[in-house]
Amino acid sequence: MALSLTILQMNMYRTSPWTNVIGLKLLATSFHSQARLYNNDYRRPGLPPENKPPWEYFNFNIGKGVQNLKDHFGLLKKEIVDHLKGPGGKPLKVAILEQTSVLWEFRNPEDLKKWTVSSDFEIGGKSTAYLKLGKNNQTAFLYGALNTKAPQDGETNYSGYCTMRSRPPMGAFGRKSYYDWSNFNSLHLRVRGDGRPWMINLRADPYFTNQKDDLYNYFLYTRGGPYWQDVKIPFSKFFLSSRGRIQDNQHPLWLDKITALGMTLGDKADGPFQLEIDFIGLCKDQAHTEEFAYEKYK
Repeated sequence: MALSLTILQMNMYRTSPWTNVIGLKLLATSFHSQARLYNNDYRRPGLPPENKPPWEYFNFNIGKGVQNLKDHFGLLKKEIVDHLKGPGGKPLKVAILEQTSVLWEFRNPEDLKKWTVSSDFEIGGKSTAYLKLGKNNQTAFLYGALNTKAPQDGETNYSGYCTMRSRPPMGAFGRKSYYDWSNFNSLHLRVRGDGRPWMINLRADPYFTNQKDDLYNYFLYTRGGPYWQDVKIPFSKFFLSSRGRIQDNQHPLWLDKITALGMTLGDKADGPFQLEIDFIGLCKDQAHTEEFAYEKYK
């Protein structure tokens, strides 16, 4: 029970009833952005419905279109070259023997652009979150203030969360791409926090289902104080949840279909917070042989 309550109680989202749409409105719904988290009938509480005509979803700038075409062909060339080299653009021998790998470092502003920061401020809440480079431009510094006061919109019952999430990898011409972590068994982070508990979220694109609101979660407990802590979390410890609720039907994470990693704060404690991140990487712990830590219902 305490575990399910800790997952932010993000059941603040409610699905509005599906309404019949005809004509241009029906056509416009097919052009909704891929950034939408849930089905097309979903609307975040407190936000007005989108009633854009279909032509507003297109950009008719020819110059920008030509430049984008060049960029995508360059990306396609890089993908082909990396594929010929071996897994992940590395020689096969190197990929097999690799024990550690750094996924994200934070050494310049371009590294920060690989992440997005959000909070309940988007749905009318009072929490704030910001991301900047730390001292000497060697770390990422995530800071802000948590506020659990729910917005007065008549729809949202809970509030108080801040999150930082990596941007999903994209292939050439907008194709889906994935992180393949199947050669490793643990997530490795070097962080320095203020004693607050965080939730590590992994999003995967499964083979047989496509539930965009499914996440794999595990806890990150920061000590507080001036010292760094190295945290290693086996992937076997991550459990499946959907919209903040732990699922009875648990199954292991598909490590070759990872699309995003996120870190969420929602401990119901109003006040400022900070989290400094040196790097996020992977490691292969030869002593860890556990496949999955939870009972699988059949």
